[in-house]
Amino acid sequence: MTTLITIYSILITILAYFIGRKIYAKHPSPFTTPVFFSTVTIILVLLFSGLDFNDYSTGKDIITYFLGPATVALAVPLYKNRTIIVKYGIPAISGMLLGLTVTLILAFVIANAFSLPQFILQGLAVKSITVPIAVEITELYGGNPNVSAAFVILTGVLGTMIAPRMMDKLNITMPFARGIAYGTIAHGLGTAQATQESEFTGAVAGATMAIAGILISCFFPLIDNFL
Repeated sequence: MTTLITIYSILITILAYFIGRKIYAKHPSPFTTPVFFSTVTIILVLLFSGLDFNDYSTGKDIITYFLGPATVALAVPLYKNRTIIVKYGIPAISGMLLGLTVTLILAFVIANAFSLPQFILQGLAVKSITVPIAVEITELYGGNPNVSAAFVILTGVLGTMIAPRMMDKLNITMPFARGIAYGTIAHGLGTAQATQESEFTGAVAGATMAIAGILISCFFPLIDNFL
């Protein structure tokens, strides 16, 4: 029975994402973005099928396991395009630092404007890095990891919905620049969206996501003093 549920869970996930990509290709919209569409679809399937999330997790964990090798594989297009990375290295780092700084400042201003509690502030401060790093940082500093994870996921989903059209409107067409933007604001979900545009864009987004996580981890002790 457990094996059948696992297979069912994997099929739900794959089909939801596959259908999402097909719909997005024909009707591009923030609400048909594969990440958003597949997330909503899976939630609805779980609700109407009566399948418990813990049961679904057995299949989800198998898919998650392959994210590691897939992320490592992104190093190949990075190596192939290393001359571009070296050429635009300084602007890329500058843009990444600026993006993270603006994100932190906005989180701080919003949280203080509404007198939000400390654990909300901490969750907002780590919202633009990947979930595992955000949760570890939050736990180390006595925050609420569930709140942080929720903010991270929400940020990633909104980033994949809004970023593509916003960059199109601003005429940002360079794959390298788009990858930096995706990785900085929308971490893993942004990387998934970037990979759909091109292998190189996804690779840049993945590397940016990793660097952003390292930077926030290093500077969070200083940031936490101001929260």
